[in-house]
Amino acid sequence: MIHSIFGILCLFLVNAALFGAQPNVVLVITDDQGYGDLGCTGNPIIKTPHTDKLANESVWLDDYHVAPTCSPTRAALISGHWTNRTGVWHTIMGRSMLRANEGTIGQMLQDNGYETGMFGKWHMGDNFPYRPEDRGFKEVYRHGGGGVGQTPDVWDNAYFDGGYFHNGKIVQAKGFCTDVFFNQANKFIRKNVKAKKPFFAYICTNAPHGPFHCPQKYLDMYKGQSDRIASFFGMITNIDDNVGKTRALLKKLGAYENTIFIFTTDNGTASGRQIFNAGMRGQKGSEYDGGHRVPFFLHWPAGGMNKKHVVDTLCHAVDVAPTLLELTGSEKPKGYKFDGTSIASLFKPGAKPEWSERFLVTDSQRVRDPIKWRKSSVMSQGWRLVNGQELYDIEKDPGQTKNLAKENPKQVEKMKAFYDKWWSELEPTFAETTELHIGHEDHPVVSLTSHDWIQEAGTPWNQGHIRSKNPLRRNAKGMKHQGHWALKVLKEGTYLIEVMRWPAESGKAINGELVPGADVPGASKAFRAQVGQRIEAQSATLRLNGKNLQTKTVKDGVSKIVFEAKLTKGKHELSPFFTVPEGELGCYYAVIKTK
Repeated sequence: MIHSIFGILCLFLVNAALFGAQPNVVLVITDDQGYGDLGCTGNPIIKTPHTDKLANESVWLDDYHVAPTCSPTRAALISGHWTNRTGVWHTIMGRSMLRANEGTIGQMLQDNGYETGMFGKWHMGDNFPYRPEDRGFKEVYRHGGGGVGQTPDVWDNAYFDGGYFHNGKIVQAKGFCTDVFFNQANKFIRKNVKAKKPFFAYICTNAPHGPFHCPQKYLDMYKGQSDRIASFFGMITNIDDNVGKTRALLKKLGAYENTIFIFTTDNGTASGRQIFNAGMRGQKGSEYDGGHRVPFFLHWPAGGMNKKHVVDTLCHAVDVAPTLLELTGSEKPKGYKFDGTSIASLFKPGAKPEWSERFLVTDSQRVRDPIKWRKSSVMSQGWRLVNGQELYDIEKDPGQTKNLAKENPKQVEKMKAFYDKWWSELEPTFAETTELHIGHEDHPVVSLTSHDWIQEAGTPWNQGHIRSKNPLRRNAKGMKHQGHWALKVLKEGTYLIEVMRWPAESGKAINGELVPGADVPGASKAFRAQVGQRIEAQSATLRLNGKNLQTKTVKDGVSKIVFEAKLTKGKHELSPFFTVPEGELGCYYAVIKTK
């Protein structure tokens, strides 16, 4: 293995001398697109010619795994740490924010002289210090939350002609969201090629995540399919066209040869399983391979990685950051210990590095606090131990149909022992809640949304929920608001806490009713196309650390209720609510300002 790594390093040094620069990096990661949602993996219907071409001239990781859902995968990929270690084991409920002490590949590459840009879906925090601009990305153009139209996103956003956060400020754009994100990334690429600066472009589409919208021309490509499949596949084909355009741009700019171009996805398919799933069991959210085995293609002509080379060695998203550091000749931060490992030694065709037996873990928690063995898979090169009870020979039984646990007790115990040790190491970190920072001198105004309520039940994470009278307990009587925002007050002082039912930029009254907004093409109804129902709020109460401190009447026409409170330095739980006929309804939005 040492000789193989030495060979890769020599190859990098030779190419660096030839090109006189570090390789650029373009990493495209799509949302909810599974292994089987590509033509090159066998899908008989989908049209992905550009991605197929990329795959057939790339290193192809054929046993590459991620988390079964969005945020956890992104946290592992960008930090090189297990998702549960980073605090990101859910997509909502305050469990999708990458802890402030975590490193990111963006910061690491920036520290090594790279210009860094992030475009599209971040989904690891919308407030300081969790935003991409706080985590090593200099140029940021994104939507809020986990998708366009989710609660932290610009109000009334849909997949067309939306508003986005450009370096922290809301800007308007024309066109379909995926096209907008790639266009912004391509501007970034042009700028840095012209300036002769190495760059890292992290392009993260929210497509093909629902709601299912895409331009009509792509819907028309899938006539005869269900509306959902036509929209889902149409979004993927639109991504594919953008992949082709970006690769063509790199050629035009003369940056193609010395650019590492990666295409991958964040979890198993959300909608394509009924058409094709490459023989795997499960889909998004599943502990079976269909939930977490995804495509990964890496192309780098200057590095000798421009021909199809299939690597069937088991690997994981935690390996991406250390691998990129090695390929780019970058140094990792002192004292930073990756959970993953560089797999660069596997990339050279014909290389047969010594690769010891390795166990990896993926799980789908999606709960307030992690639960041992919940929807988990312990993976080795030949085996999968699912939920601590089911054992599958993955090479002979890729569909995971025959449980061999009873016939192989020693293998089960071996994998259980690894998991127990893994869990014991991570478990103490679960109590390290990611708090929203209040009182920072550079961030005096903090906007909160129900997307980040911490509670046992689900939260109103999209704007369709906000428009509903009571999305989570429609017929409940005497309901209590169980959620809270976890705050970390950095400076003791008096703060103004504004609470709202609608976001501040809407300007709408707390008890106002909203007419439906315009719909867009596709199988789903846009969140904004729903009626905004009246909640009949009678009063608003400021609850802090479990105590009701102040209550004010909600008068007709008011858009917000303003409380004044002294907050001591340290941790607090903020849970303001409206009193409505059904009981307590949490305030979906709040803004905290230093007085």
